[in-house]
Amino acid sequence: MQNLRMELILALFGLWLLPATSPAVEPPPRRFNFENDIVPILNRYGCNASGCHGKAEGQNGFKLSVFGFDPATDYAALTQESRGRRIVPVVPEQSLLLSKASGKVPHGGGIRLARNSDDYRTLHEWIVAGLPFGSANDPRVVSIEVTPREQQLAMRGRQPLRVTGTFSDGRKEDVTRHARFQSNNEGLGNVDEAGVVTAGESPGEVAIMATYMGAVDVFRALIPRPEKIEPYPSLPEQNFIDPLVWAKLRKLNIAPSELATDAEFLRRVFLDVIGTLPTADEARAFLNDKRPDRKPRLVDDLLQRPEFADFWALKWADVLRVDRQALGHKRAYAYHRWIRDSLAANKPYDQFCRELLTASGPASEVPATAFFKAVNQPGQMAATLSQVLLGVRIECAQCHHHPFDRWSQTDYFGMQAYFTQVQIKQSPRGEVLLASSDAATTHPRTGERVYAFPLGDEPAKANVTGDRRQQLAAWWTSPDNPWFAKNFVNRMWASFAGRGLVEPVDDMRMTNPPSNAELLDALARHFVTTKYDVRELIRTITASRVYQLSATPNETNARDERNFSRALFKTLGAEVALDAVCQTTGVPEKFAGVPTGSRAIQLWDSQVDHAFLKLFGRPTRVTACECERSVEPSVAQVLHVLNSPEIHEKLTHEAGRVAKLSGSVSDDAALTDELYLTAFSRFPTDTERLAVTDYLKSVSNNRRRAVEDILWSLMNTPEFLFNH
Repeated sequence: MQNLRMELILALFGLWLLPATSPAVEPPPRRFNFENDIVPILNRYGCNASGCHGKAEGQNGFKLSVFGFDPATDYAALTQESRGRRIVPVVPEQSLLLSKASGKVPHGGGIRLARNSDDYRTLHEWIVAGLPFGSANDPRVVSIEVTPREQQLAMRGRQPLRVTGTFSDGRKEDVTRHARFQSNNEGLGNVDEAGVVTAGESPGEVAIMATYMGAVDVFRALIPRPEKIEPYPSLPEQNFIDPLVWAKLRKLNIAPSELATDAEFLRRVFLDVIGTLPTADEARAFLNDKRPDRKPRLVDDLLQRPEFADFWALKWADVLRVDRQALGHKRAYAYHRWIRDSLAANKPYDQFCRELLTASGPASEVPATAFFKAVNQPGQMAATLSQVLLGVRIECAQCHHHPFDRWSQTDYFGMQAYFTQVQIKQSPRGEVLLASSDAATTHPRTGERVYAFPLGDEPAKANVTGDRRQQLAAWWTSPDNPWFAKNFVNRMWASFAGRGLVEPVDDMRMTNPPSNAELLDALARHFVTTKYDVRELIRTITASRVYQLSATPNETNARDERNFSRALFKTLGAEVALDAVCQTTGVPEKFAGVPTGSRAIQLWDSQVDHAFLKLFGRPTRVTACECERSVEPSVAQVLHVLNSPEIHEKLTHEAGRVAKLSGSVSDDAALTDELYLTAFSRFPTDTERLAVTDYLKSVSNNRRRAVEDILWSLMNTPEFLFNH
């Protein structure tokens, strides 16, 4: 009994020693910030997208800034407009913001928020808290990180992504549910709203962009063929391009195609370098040439021909806006001539770009000033040159933060400030371009002055003295510029390989990575090392085994169109296709207002009226986008080649090739060889030769008509209509 008492006393004593129980402490009320807490919800559910309330005129009287780039305006639209119906502080659930989004009242965008969801509760609590906008000192998102960053996925495999935001106060937070995702190639892999990636059924590498509050990051998935190639063959390497492509193909379990035949290489390199088919005599000479260095010798010869400058001047005239309607006949011709002469002289590419960027003086003496006439607004000058010469698209940042890149309005107007000095004035010597104005560049949202600074740099505190474009050109053409050399080699690679390492070729950004980053870097270094020599770059690309591969697929690469395991079929540009028709039939085209004998690739004026050129996708040169030139074949094009009276007239022309050959070549086999060399740059196979000679014998009473039919048949095949 005494022991029990003692235990009771000790127990009571112990309780007395315990601290008194404190009443439950209420957590501090949540501190809301409109930009951090509300805008991400509007972003996540597409409320401020261009298809909903973010479009220019808004939707049903309610307008938000695109992707929430202007939080202050969005706050006012939500809290102060519509007579207090969008937000009802005393009865939050009656607010249109909640009742429409949750489906309580009809909503054109459907039900976007479940009433028991965290996002619904966040909006409700924000209204209850008094609609705080937040403080300028509140933390802001400075970066995001996607995990995992890289992953190998099986075909149809799935991978959920996580997005972590880092705030200016060092705090990290999982922001996956409010991030937006986008695939750069939905054929290789797509991503849903929750960030779950699903691989497709083709081998390759797909990039998934994640964006949250203006910050971006990228996940990359390698999707190999499920069947391994063991052992992987040892592949020949002709220069540094080949091992970089082979390494990628090995990872994807893809083997490259065999080497193209000499005839395939001949036709391909003629079309790629000079936009012109080889003649029958040129084809015969090359195919009979047994020298081991015949291919590089051929490329060197092509680089010296006048057609080289004609063809590449046509390409540059498209994107540099050689537009007669904007410039007038004389000035547009002089501008085109400057581009062509620069190419003919093999002017280093960096020098060409500096001359364009800094052009000033009398228009009659400095043809490059025409660019600033065709593109006559400072912002458009900055955006066009950035897209063409850097592959960086900044135009949409004029109105809002770039949705897929880091560029803000400040970046856009910082680039625009380089061109606000540009003025075109009349003088006794005609129009003169000057860079003397000191017009201020003002941020349209903040009203603050923006000084000229290059993309990727911190905003400047003042403008440089003199012509600001001189400073810009030095940065632009520097070997350290992250885009300049890469953009050019990517465009050139696309011209020769059928697609760019980055696609589209004028959209180089972190969220659109190259299909082979190592190759892009190596080509750019090579271009810089060779002092921006365009012809040397062409020699290097055409000398690679990758460029010389056949277009015939094997069992491993039939579905690969991104990794250069085989040559891709390329449509002939409108002008190249018309010249091919004229050369094959032996009857030149006569263009209105152009000297007789001019070829289509020599046309400096994209407005020359011509039905064939229009049908085959000639651009109008009113934007900087490569997409203006249509490269997709169409049924109308096929029907035109098959039924065109104009082509039939060339085939039947008394001075044409058919009339000459049918009358001068009596041997059917020799005539067949000549037709195939003319149309396909190769000799016919034995089967083809036999079929043609048998046909000629069967209609010997009208030999010329038979030759017309044969040549027209050849011209209607994919082998003639495509570059391969």
